[in-house]
Amino acid sequence: METILDNEQFVKRAFWLVKLRWITAFLLIGIAYVISKLFDSASLEIPLYVIGAVLLAYNFLLYLILRCLVRLHDIPLGRAINRIIILQITADLLILTGVIYYSGGVENPFFFYYIFHVIISSMLLSRRMSYLQATLAVFLFGLLLTLEYFKIIRHRPIAGFLDVNLFQNTYYVLGVFVVFSTTLYLVVYMTTSIVLQLRKQQDRYKLLNLELNKKDRIKNEYLLSVSHDIKSHMAVIKSCLDILSTHMAGPLNEKQSELVERADRRAFKSIAFLSTLLKLTRMRLTGKIERERFSLKQCIYNAFAAIEEKAEFKAISVTYEIYVKKDTVFGSPLLIEETLRNLLINAVKYTPENGTVSLYVTEDNTFFTIQITDTGIGIPSDEKDKIFDEFYRAENARKVEKDGTGLGLSISREVVQRHGGAIWVSSHEGTGSTFSFTLPKYKNA
Repeated sequence: METILDNEQFVKRAFWLVKLRWITAFLLIGIAYVISKLFDSASLEIPLYVIGAVLLAYNFLLYLILRCLVRLHDIPLGRAINRIIILQITADLLILTGVIYYSGGVENPFFFYYIFHVIISSMLLSRRMSYLQATLAVFLFGLLLTLEYFKIIRHRPIAGFLDVNLFQNTYYVLGVFVVFSTTLYLVVYMTTSIVLQLRKQQDRYKLLNLELNKKDRIKNEYLLSVSHDIKSHMAVIKSCLDILSTHMAGPLNEKQSELVERADRRAFKSIAFLSTLLKLTRMRLTGKIERERFSLKQCIYNAFAAIEEKAEFKAISVTYEIYVKKDTVFGSPLLIEETLRNLLINAVKYTPENGTVSLYVTEDNTFFTIQITDTGIGIPSDEKDKIFDEFYRAENARKVEKDGTGLGLSISREVVQRHGGAIWVSSHEGTGSTFSFTLPKYKNA
């Protein structure tokens, strides 16, 4: 049974051949023009132009057929696309034979271009079909040599290119044919051997990747179960500490109150950490988010409201500028708002007093781009590639804020990617950072 990946590869191969054929057709027309001018072979110009036009028309027809297949089937059948690829390569060999005939036959060194067709067929088709294509090329070229040699068809030399009638030289014709035939079969053998090894290696990588995904899912399910259980226990502990801290179970002396307060604070942070971990794990397990249309501006306003007090306490100037006409996004407003809030809280947290934090929103035809810039501590250059990893915190960040989960940026990346966007950072240690991410615009907005 064909896999989705195989079907996608078949489609890509077919369209790749179409793209190559556009180039070939225009090259053929250009070569025909050059030959007619350099060698005064105007009689060859018209047939080659006709073949070039046929090649363009046939290529356009193939393009339309492929587009129709893609539209009719969400994932086109690989077998049908494979047949189209075989048809393309076979037709190309016939057209190339016509080009060779009208431009000197065996006296035209362009007959080596058969090798390119054989290499392409060996890359795209099975070994058996590759040998059949090589055999067809040998047959067509041999037929052309035979018909010209016995003068069954008219020889069409390129005037001024060769003055010797090599097409009637028995030893030359036989020598060329033998070398040509053996070369094609050797090319098929070597190319298919390499391609088979690559395909086997690719299949191994696919199996390993599937196994890794399976193990990753098992890990996430185990993590989800354990985290949920621990969070439940921590919630009970937190409830007991709340009772103690409010003196509902009796009065506490100063030392006891201090210990209960410290335990309560740690319990609160542990629950917050477990909640974040559970959210990330669920998102990765399900791969889905609840979507709706929402206003990006409103999410930004709500996120700024969450940091105003802390920013004011540190005398940090926070501003935003939104340069968009319509701000509709299709996704989860809660997750996007949490992502904005997380990035803004980090910016305020790691920016010294009297610094600045600013947010800019711009748009193009497809995406909104949100940039959050601060004048904070920045990120060491050798750690920028790691800060989106789970549980990772930069060394200078750990010095400023000892407590932290190292999950905030990891969740932000997960949320943005689930929405079809990308997130990245540019930063210089000691001068500040700019976190940027994109969100697709709602198409019907």
